[in-house]
Amino acid sequence: MPELPEVEVVRRGLDQHVVGRTFQRVEVLHPRAARGNTVDLEATLPGLTITGTGRRGKYMWFTLSDGAALLVHLRMSGQMLVAKHGTVTSPHLRIRADVGEVELDFVDQRTFGFWQYTQLVHGIPHPALHIAPDPFEPDFDVRETARAMRRRKSPLKNVLLNQEVVSGIGSIYADEAMWAARLKPWRSAKTMRQRDAEAVLDASREVMARSLEQGGTSFDALYVNVNGASGYFSRSLNAYGQAGKPCARCGTPIERVAVGGRSSYFCPACQVL
Repeated sequence: MPELPEVEVVRRGLDQHVVGRTFQRVEVLHPRAARGNTVDLEATLPGLTITGTGRRGKYMWFTLSDGAALLVHLRMSGQMLVAKHGTVTSPHLRIRADVGEVELDFVDQRTFGFWQYTQLVHGIPHPALHIAPDPFEPDFDVRETARAMRRRKSPLKNVLLNQEVVSGIGSIYADEAMWAARLKPWRSAKTMRQRDAEAVLDASREVMARSLEQGGTSFDALYVNVNGASGYFSRSLNAYGQAGKPCARCGTPIERVAVGGRSSYFCPACQVL
């Protein structure tokens, strides 16, 4: 699933190419892409102008000229593409929107993603209110989030993935942050020192910022920017997916373990806390 950096790369592309444009026509080509709506997107969106974009964690949205929002979740394989009319011919095209001189297309191979017309509550789409702030939000409180983490008995890896504790972090950046902070992925979050909890949160922001600079992490063709370009941060990973390769810090081979049913990659020699 695209994590915060990948979703932010897409949001920035959309902000550049479609803000100020007005929906002319919308075609929902697969009903799952519009699930959860209480309105008909094909009837509601035409005539509305995209006034801005927003993001919290892995959720992003368009703000609309009627004061509502169009929430977008990419889930496992969703893509938001901006192209000339008729250019996108993928068999996985789920929603096609005419926004003037260009077309906004939602391609989703696995049909887990969706578009949802919804109201904003204090600037956040209603379905995303349960999501915790992410490390890039101006009011993100590292100290309080670390305290919330330390109230959990679950393994650290699981807590970092809990979007109600801190949003935007998935398996890739959780493993990278724990490697940077030298923390074991299976350690109970409740046993961490406050400074270690804050360190792993700081590390998550740092590694995601570096990923943003490289366009995110692409392992296959499912994650691309709005122009179809892939990200290159996979070349800079220190832990995730590196099993058997020497640790960049100490040279010990990286190992893979299962934590809470998920794969986790770590260095057995220098992730000792």
